[in-house]
Amino acid sequence: MKFHAKIWQKLSLFLSVVVLVVASFAVSASPAAAETYTIKMGADNGMLQFVPSNVTVKPGDSVQFQINSVPPHNAVFDKVPGGDAGFAKSLSKDQLMFSKGDSATVSFASDAPKGEYSYYCQPHRGAGMSGTITVQ
Repeated sequence: MKFHAKIWQKLSLFLSVVVLVVASFAVSASPAAAETYTIKMGADNGMLQFVPSNVTVKPGDSVQFQINSVPPHNAVFDKVPGGDAGFAKSLSKDQLMFSKGDSATVSFASDAPKGEYSYYCQPHRGAGMSGTITVQ
């Protein structure tokens, strides 16, 4: 009887270790988390530009537009893959931001069309303040 109890005890310990190892693989194999990229609105040197002006993201990622210098700024999308003006408008952050640190975030859904999304700052478009987000 003691012999059977020891076998069951060792078998239970072995099975517990196997379950623990398998569970640790499942936890460590989780999918990559979405990232958030920051684009400064206004360069550190006072130039009217987005920094960086070109960003590459993946579906599911977000881009945060943050006031840095020479406000006011906004981010208006004018060209999107497929040319859907309504979709471009839905991504746009038309509201002018005035204070350093103010921000607006654009999220690209997991099913976002791949390609180039161009945007500009409405008050400074004539100065060339524009950029591109590429969704790969």
